[in-house]
Amino acid sequence: MGGAGILLLLLLAEAGAGVAWRPPKGKCPLSCSCSKDSALCEGSPDLPESFSPTLLSLSLVRTGVTQLKAGSFLRVPSLHLLLFTSNYFSVIEDDAFAGLSHLQYLFIEDNEIGSISKNALRGLRSLTHLSLANNHLETLPRFLFRGLETLTHVDLRGNQFQCDCRVLWLLQWMPTVNASVGAGACAGPAALAHMQLRHLDPKTFKCRAIELSWFQTVGESALGVESFSYQGEPHIILAQPFAGRCLILTWDYSLQRFRPEEELSAPSVVSCKPLVLGLRLFVLAARLWGGSQLWSRPSPGLRLAPTQALAPRRLLRPNDAELLWLDGQPCFVVADASKAGSTTLLCRDGPGFYPRQSLHAWHRDTDAEVLELDGRPHLLLASASQRPVLFHWSGGRFERRTDIPEAEDVYATRHFQASGDVFLCLTRYIGDSMVMRWDGSMFRLLQQLPSRGAHVFQPLLIARDQLAILGSDFAFSQVFHLDPDKGLLEPLQELGPPTLVAPRAFAHITVASRRFLFAACFKGPTQIYQVHELDLSA
Repeated sequence: MGGAGILLLLLLAEAGAGVAWRPPKGKCPLSCSCSKDSALCEGSPDLPESFSPTLLSLSLVRTGVTQLKAGSFLRVPSLHLLLFTSNYFSVIEDDAFAGLSHLQYLFIEDNEIGSISKNALRGLRSLTHLSLANNHLETLPRFLFRGLETLTHVDLRGNQFQCDCRVLWLLQWMPTVNASVGAGACAGPAALAHMQLRHLDPKTFKCRAIELSWFQTVGESALGVESFSYQGEPHIILAQPFAGRCLILTWDYSLQRFRPEEELSAPSVVSCKPLVLGLRLFVLAARLWGGSQLWSRPSPGLRLAPTQALAPRRLLRPNDAELLWLDGQPCFVVADASKAGSTTLLCRDGPGFYPRQSLHAWHRDTDAEVLELDGRPHLLLASASQRPVLFHWSGGRFERRTDIPEAEDVYATRHFQASGDVFLCLTRYIGDSMVMRWDGSMFRLLQQLPSRGAHVFQPLLIARDQLAILGSDFAFSQVFHLDPDKGLLEPLQELGPPTLVAPRAFAHITVASRRFLFAACFKGPTQIYQVHELDLSA
């Protein structure tokens, strides 16, 4: 039964009880009909202060009321029933019904209300029946019904609800409340038009998103960036060739910023790869000239010091270094881009790391990627001279397994896993970068993304979100987000301002319950972004 019908029953009951209809002197506007406890008004009544403070029922029909401000009914605190029908106000402000602690019936029907403030119903602790039917509401603010523990009937039908993330809270609230709720149907979006709200599944709504915003700049340019944890504290290490060093950063809890902790002298460095073994910290510094080195810190409190020259006859022009574990032992693989050198596998033997295997000689490798397929270690090498080649670990060495079809001019490869599948991001400087998926025997093309001037296409798993960042020398770097239902990367946002100048690597780190993304740039400073989680249903 609508609010007007309930009001009519109440009035009839009063009439049947012999209540005489006579306006109290000076307490009933001319446009109203008043009884001892009730007022029914049409036209343009005075403000509520014109009514008796003992009034129990007030109905305003086609009146001149244009807005409901905070405290509009403080002078009629005894109201049990309040009805608005066919009025012209469009907004209900916070605390509009303040002071009406005895109100049980509130009917706001057939008006032009487009929005309600989130605290509009605050203080209505006796309310049992609420109707907002037949208005122009497209959504309701979260927590609108907070504190209304006595509700038994709610009518929301006849509104223009947009069934997007803004109504998710309502869908989650309806099954939990001890009240009969008439929610009505969706007016949009088009795919959900005319569908009843009670038939919508909250689990199908995707109302969580992330956003990256600039946080800090590290002045010098860098070719590489890696995150690692040492003694329970997260760290970042940057390969800074022009500054001639590997720079280790840590979080300053006082300043709430990243600050330098230690630097390693490494002229022409291209990669600084950390390895933590218990209390020991190793850093492989791959350098274009002067030979690659291994630095070591035996225990906390000591500084890193160079301890070994690494394969000086094989690593002539290293371009990338990766860490992997083989047969329970830590190893490094260093991709060499020279004609005379060779990509080399270095494994731990006693106090140092020594060559175990030369791979892919004469092919000028630009990148190495370590991954696991079919439960075995694999190595993928990208080269300037041929398609990427996949090796698998067998009999204590890497053996060629296959190459990647239709993948010419690939500069670098990176992989990620999602829903049990292995995906590959292939970076191309000219042409489209690609996403491929492993089918059990081969990587197959899944997606192509335009990427003029790209040197890095890097996937990153940040909390629950699988991202991939496509860096560009000529345009804004683009962040993509994996859609778990489609299995495809969808655009999320561009990085900047400030603009990334020739980005070469990305890494993320979590510290002090905050997540950060580092972007190492070859022709500009390293930029740090903070990752924010957004609730689109708020």
